[in-house]
Amino acid sequence: MSIDFLLISLVVIVSPGTGVLYTLAAAIGRGSRAGVIAAFGCTLGIVPHMVAAVVGLAAVLQASALAFQAIKVLGVAYLLYLAWSTVRQKGAFTVEREARSLSPARVILTAILINILNPKLSIFFFAFLPQFVSAGDPAPIGHMLVLSGAFMLLTFIVFAAYGLAAALAREQILSRPRVVTWMRRTFAGGFVALAAKLALAQR
Repeated sequence: MSIDFLLISLVVIVSPGTGVLYTLAAAIGRGSRAGVIAAFGCTLGIVPHMVAAVVGLAAVLQASALAFQAIKVLGVAYLLYLAWSTVRQKGAFTVEREARSLSPARVILTAILINILNPKLSIFFFAFLPQFVSAGDPAPIGHMLVLSGAFMLLTFIVFAAYGLAAALAREQILSRPRVVTWMRRTFAGGFVALAAKLALAQR
């Protein structure tokens, strides 16, 4: 496997985005377990984009302005919903001392939706993966699946590390109500900023 692919993938994954922000929010809000679950959900959210890239469906998204705009609008709307629910102490950033009250299915579903409703991720896969598969490759689909699997594994490791690191500061945050309020507003602002960035995104 190409070292260049792993290095570029790592840079892309480490860069803060919706998945990282949601994982941090889940870990600080509900503990390390929630952070790891969110990381797993964000990783699962890559699968539809990976499949689209492998079978060539991303070409439709790239070629069709209507399809791109439709998914982009859904993504923006969902990010704004996350911002609103965060400020209201629901959904993305609910601070609870008992992590057991968390529904893993809900966290995973939210994380998956965050990545599914990101058309840029699909286009990234479509434009990125083929560069590391030679024209004469006897099994190009298999090669792309291996590369995609490596990308997903790196995503889970990095996101889980983000979540565990954030969870370490959880008790300090819980003991300071003003910090909780500040963090809630910060995450809400982050979701709004990402929504604005996605709204302005061009194919």
